[in-house]
Amino acid sequence: MFGIDDVLRAFAADYYLIAVVLTAVYFLAVVCAFREIMNSRTSQGSIAWLLSLALLPFPTVIFYLIFGWKFFDDYATDRLKNGRSQRPLRAKDLALIDRETGAQWPVLQNVSEVPFLAGNAVELLVDGKATFDSIFEGISSAQSYLLVQFYIVRDDRLGRELAERLIERANAGVRVFLLYDDVGSNGMPKAYRHRLREAGIRVSGFNHRHKFLRFYGPTRINYRNHRKIVVADGKSAWVGGHNVGVEYLGEDEKLGRWRDTHARVEGPAALACALLFREDWQWATGELLPANPPHEVPTPGDNSVLVMGTGPADKLEECAIAFTDVIAQARERLWIVSPYFVPDTDVRTALYAAQLRGVDVRIMLPEKPDHLLVYLASIAHADAMVSHGISMYRYTTGFLHQKVLLMDDRIASIGSVNFDNRSFAINFEITLWFANSDTISRIETMLLGDFANCRKVELDEVKNRPWAAHFAAQAAKLLSPVL
Repeated sequence: MFGIDDVLRAFAADYYLIAVVLTAVYFLAVVCAFREIMNSRTSQGSIAWLLSLALLPFPTVIFYLIFGWKFFDDYATDRLKNGRSQRPLRAKDLALIDRETGAQWPVLQNVSEVPFLAGNAVELLVDGKATFDSIFEGISSAQSYLLVQFYIVRDDRLGRELAERLIERANAGVRVFLLYDDVGSNGMPKAYRHRLREAGIRVSGFNHRHKFLRFYGPTRINYRNHRKIVVADGKSAWVGGHNVGVEYLGEDEKLGRWRDTHARVEGPAALACALLFREDWQWATGELLPANPPHEVPTPGDNSVLVMGTGPADKLEECAIAFTDVIAQARERLWIVSPYFVPDTDVRTALYAAQLRGVDVRIMLPEKPDHLLVYLASIAHADAMVSHGISMYRYTTGFLHQKVLLMDDRIASIGSVNFDNRSFAINFEITLWFANSDTISRIETMLLGDFANCRKVELDEVKNRPWAAHFAAQAAKLLSPVL
């Protein structure tokens, strides 16, 4: 008779192997449970993990290592060594701190660990052509160094043009550094990197030197460096939503026009962007880049800009704290634009409170999906907003990918942060905050043009949504913490 013993023998000739595997699983479950208790942020999430680890240790331990265990303690240590705490002092020595604006936004400054810096010129770059024309012009004019960082770098027409321009500058004696994310740029061929390195360009994936993260590939799926930063000579910086791929130029047949926004800052804020790149480069390679601050920092404009870097190495979920603080201070209007809308409870509560205060709360999302699961979850959250009186708009002219916030006439932001838990708590992100009235006015004009290309989601649409679509959206919403 063929029994369970025969089944076990079919998989392992030695029962001791099974015992070893089971012991390892239970040991890992205990370790994970202990770590979750010691590093708990929310009781609900921790209780869910602990129950799952106790009742179903396998495969829960695998999921916990992917989604629950953070590996960035040494990033925080590197950040301290890198001198982030000295940034305000350095800015003070250079007499570049905008103390008046900083006093109005203490939470943003404390999250950033840098002050608002005065004396910047700011240019809005609408869509891919304007963005990459500006970036490529800046690359071609660099004389000392180039810092280039993207979440996605593709080996397509745009990616090859980027490579050619970087190689040309490297051949001219400019020091060039390229940092990419291992997950976002997963399809980058080795030949692409080899060509750059042959030209003397320093190239690294974000997890390049962290062998455990590289070996344990699924971990990289959850923790990503989502920043987009280009810095030329510490004088000019480009930050926003664009990655390097022809779809960002609107050449994707399915998605059509790609609506995105970048910002070019010239002045002291560019140095703050360079210092943020420096932290990421040290984590990725172990190499501490020289700061090389100029003796005199040019101040070509009158814009006050705050450079905010956030990520899983933060002691608190500082990105969520910053955005929630801005939402809480809104009194007249709050316009939010994001390709993905999967907010946590605190952010939802802040948005509802703003609407109850009489604030003109508008949220602009894409009509077309590029990631179906996230899109379904965003429908559930958006429907809840509409049911509570918040205005939701769907962008109908192509795909919307910009990440922009406008609050009253006081502050605005452009960066890489999506309005979801991934950007607020899991990914490494960058946000530029602007307090100058002229820049805020230009962002307002830009967004009014975008709203003209939207349709407003009415309450009847929410109430009449097909049962199957509503069920799918609610089911996807359950995965909000990791989307």
